[in-house]
Amino acid sequence: MKLHIVIVEQDEARAKLVMESLHPLGHQVTVVSEVSGLARRVRDIAPDVVLIEMSNPSRDSLEEMALASDPMARPVAFFVDRTDRDLTQQAIEAGVSAYVVDGLQPERVASVMDAAIARFQMFRRMRTELETTRRALEERKLIDRAKGILMKARGIGEDEAYALLRRTAMDQGRKVADIAAALVTAAGLLS
Repeated sequence: MKLHIVIVEQDEARAKLVMESLHPLGHQVTVVSEVSGLARRVRDIAPDVVLIEMSNPSRDSLEEMALASDPMARPVAFFVDRTDRDLTQQAIEAGVSAYVVDGLQPERVASVMDAAIARFQMFRRMRTELETTRRALEERKLIDRAKGILMKARGIGEDEAYALLRRTAMDQGRKVADIAAALVTAAGLLS
């Protein structure tokens, strides 16, 4: 798979070595040597992967670089010369897909990038599943509230209330959760 990769590296010679290690794989590589305005540059380039080399990261610079490269939208790998436990934790919490100590070494870039992509995709699936589950739970709660309103207003059982919601949804070509939300909203206005 051919990727568009952004390398954030201020040392031109090191950037060239990394580019040379990636070109045989057929990837398009863009080097960004100036970190000011990184968020705008990354947004304009819209790469598939961002690789960032930081010799001695501070908390603020690490967080700024992570946020600028938008780790929730694409895999981001940090290469640092040295670090401590707090910086590593902060990088992971910021959404960085790979955090590699001992710097950006051209012979390791491809394998680290592959690991970062795999980790990013795994977390993306987990975020999607979590959001789907949250939405289903919220809809379930809403439907339960709507059933309660119908049961109280009409003096019917839970099964009948759900059947009424379902039938109304089918008649209107809408989802049961949408009908339930409308009912809960209307009941709120009337009380």
